[in-house]
Amino acid sequence: MRAVMIEGAGGPEVLSVQEVPDPVPGAGEVLIDVVAAGLNRADVQQRKGLYPPPAGASAIPGLEVSGHITDPNGSIFRQGNPVVALLAGGGYAQQVAVPAGQVVPAPDGVDLVEAAALPETAATVWSNLVLQASLAEGEDVLIHGASGGIGVMAIQLSLALGAVPHVTAGSAAKLDVAHSLGVRTLINYREQDFVEQLSLATGGRGADVILDVVGAQYLARNIAALATNGRLVVIGLQGGARAELDLSALMGKRASVAGTTLRSRPIAEKSAIMAAVRDSVWPWVASGMVRPFVDRVFDLDDVTRAHTYFDAGEHTGKILLRL
Repeated sequence: MRAVMIEGAGGPEVLSVQEVPDPVPGAGEVLIDVVAAGLNRADVQQRKGLYPPPAGASAIPGLEVSGHITDPNGSIFRQGNPVVALLAGGGYAQQVAVPAGQVVPAPDGVDLVEAAALPETAATVWSNLVLQASLAEGEDVLIHGASGGIGVMAIQLSLALGAVPHVTAGSAAKLDVAHSLGVRTLINYREQDFVEQLSLATGGRGADVILDVVGAQYLARNIAALATNGRLVVIGLQGGARAELDLSALMGKRASVAGTTLRSRPIAEKSAIMAAVRDSVWPWVASGMVRPFVDRVFDLDDVTRAHTYFDAGEHTGKILLRL
């Protein structure tokens, strides 16, 4: 089959499409003919040599796909079923073998190419906002990086849950995307202090939940922005991995800080998350309340252009590779 390989560590030029052996599904795995794959920051970090795949995972990048079952291998699926899957790697390829629990039927009413934008974002957001932080109806949630794939999904799921999203982004164009989805508190982090703006928007309370992709650079200000009993969930380290935590400030608010990853979780945990996404998120997708938000679709042979576009940082929503 044809797949994208990473030769060395560096820019998009280290990516190339090559002929590689077809995957063979192991015990408990199914084989998928890939229709499209989502591009994620983890793929970029892997390309740069900063985020190697977990032990036993494919060296081929790609953490989410849509496609058709080609070998059910004794699972509940049937050959030809349209599905989406959460992967530890291997998505930038014509076929991929995946643990059956990490595969769910593609949601109704969504084009199968665009459905590739859903598994990683929906699983990440649901596992963190709901399973980790217990975001509830009426609560205020601050979402950093609001125009990316995770941010756009976080906005939509927050609104579907009846929570009130507040967002940060680095340009008016990116904030316009959040506004179009129904967000009213739009904070340009290049020009405004998000702690101050969030305080104004919430009558001084702050956020019940903060979903953060920045990490160390925002830690102190995130704590300042939390409401009493607030929950900060860190899912990215774009602003560094080490910072000083003021425990007295945390204790004074009876707040909590959690750091999570998805890719390296055990199969059983990822399977449970995908089952929750299927049961709780897919009905919203089928109704149109939540939708894949796709910026651009590139053919597999244009993978270097896709990564160059991602690196430019101007996209909103998801970038996909079409197989």
